[in-house]
Amino acid sequence: MTGPQVSTAEERRRTLTAMLSAEPHRLRRRSISLGVRPDDADDAAQIAAMRAWRSIDGLERTDAGTMCSWLDVIARRTAIDLARRIPPTDGEVECERLRARHDVEHEAELHERLAVVLQSIRALPPELRDALLMSAVDGKSAGEIAERFGITPAAARQRVARARRALKRHPLMEGAPGLPDRPTG
Repeated sequence: MTGPQVSTAEERRRTLTAMLSAEPHRLRRRSISLGVRPDDADDAAQIAAMRAWRSIDGLERTDAGTMCSWLDVIARRTAIDLARRIPPTDGEVECERLRARHDVEHEAELHERLAVVLQSIRALPPELRDALLMSAVDGKSAGEIAERFGITPAAARQRVARARRALKRHPLMEGAPGLPDRPTG
């Protein structure tokens, strides 16, 4: 077994460019999953990509796991920085709007929808259900899911995507809001 691969600045930039080109919406999806509003997600992704490009020289290894973790840290910091820029009044207005919608009928509707979603998830085959829950609930990356199941990250992403498609087609989910097709990470 060899030690960690140390790369040149050119190799690091080439690897980052390839990673972002292969999944152009990766940083946007990650930003949304971190709480950035969808309207601001493109800006957050661009800021994160610029920060990554500027700080790539500090990264020693270019293996996929290291680069993904490093890019995730940058995306998280960018999301936090953007959240700090939102004036407190926006949060207060949002809380007031949510309080106004809180009523028994709304609660009952949410309870029913949750029961349908849970029943649909339980109907999935175990390997798809577990991969989906690890991705959507636990926030695990494809690499972490792959490690848990002893499969490749591509196979893990495929399982999550298959689970999401199966949920969309499940008879109980008819009329439910759409699920994203692609897992993160």
